[in-house]
Amino acid sequence: MKTSGLTLTELLVAITIIALCVLILIPILARIRYNKYRTACADNLSAISKAIWYYANDYNDEFPVAGGPDSKWGRTPNWQAADLSDAYGRANDADGCASISANFYLLIKYEQLKPRSFICPVDPNTAEFTLAKHTVRGKKLIDLWDFGPDPSKHVSYSYHSSYGPYALTSSNLPGMAVAADRNPWLAAPGHPARPTTDFQAFDPNGTRESIKRANAVQHQEDGQNVLYVDGHASFEKQSFCGVKDDNIYTRQNAADVKKGTLPTLTSQPASRKDSLLLNDPPTGTAK
Repeated sequence: MKTSGLTLTELLVAITIIALCVLILIPILARIRYNKYRTACADNLSAISKAIWYYANDYNDEFPVAGGPDSKWGRTPNWQAADLSDAYGRANDADGCASISANFYLLIKYEQLKPRSFICPVDPNTAEFTLAKHTVRGKKLIDLWDFGPDPSKHVSYSYHSSYGPYALTSSNLPGMAVAADRNPWLAAPGHPARPTTDFQAFDPNGTRESIKRANAVQHQEDGQNVLYVDGHASFEKQSFCGVKDDNIYTRQNAADVKKGTLPTLTSQPASRKDSLLLNDPPTGTAK
C-alpha cells in the first residue's frame, strides 16, 4: 500500500505560500504595533492635559510656568533645591532661569502626575525619571523642581515657550497648541536637530514628502501628537496645525505662517496667537 505525501513540487508551493503570508503579515503587525505606540503617546498628552487644567484651576487660570515672570529659558540651576528662589536662581532679585521641562515638572510637584506620563514609547534614549537613578536621598518627587541634571532624557514632549510675554492661560484661543512630540528642529537624545537643508526643502504647499520634512521624527515623520488649549489631543499630519495654519514648531513669520522661521534657544512667540513648542536639547548641546 502506497503512503500518500506531498510531492517536491507541492512542498515548494506550500513553502512559497507560507513565505508570502509571512511577508504580508510582517508590515501589518509592524503597523499595528506602531499605531499602539502612537495611541499610548496620545494618551500621555491627554493625561498631561488633565493635570494642566487642574493646575490652571489652582493658579488663576495660568498654565504651568517655572521660574518667575522675567525668567529665561536655560538649565534649571538647582533641581534639588529647598525652595523656589534657589531652584531657579532668583536670589537677590535675579530674574533666574529654568528649563522647558521644568514647566512640566510642576505637574508632578503640584498635581501628582506620574513621571512615566512624559515618556513616548517610540522616543529613543529616554527613560522614566526616578529618584533612584539620580541617587536622590531624603526627598520625594514633589520636593524637586526638574527632571534631573539632563531633563531631555526624561521628557519626550515639547511645550509652548512660557518665558516671555506670551505664556499660555485657559483664556487663550482653543486652537493654540500647548504641547506635542519633540520639536524636530531642536536636538534630542535620540537624534540631532534636523539640518537647515530640510527646512529649506520644506514646502507647506508641496508634496507629502516635503511636508514630512517638518514633522516630528518619533512617529516615522508621519506627523505628531498635539495637545491644544481646549484640552483635546490629536494626531496631526502636518506641523502647521495651530491657529490659522500656524506652524507649531517655528516662530511665526507673517510672510509664510505655515513655515515660519527656525527656532533657537532664545526664540519667543511672535504674538499671542503664535504657538512655539520647544524642548530642552541634551546637556552640552548648543541646539
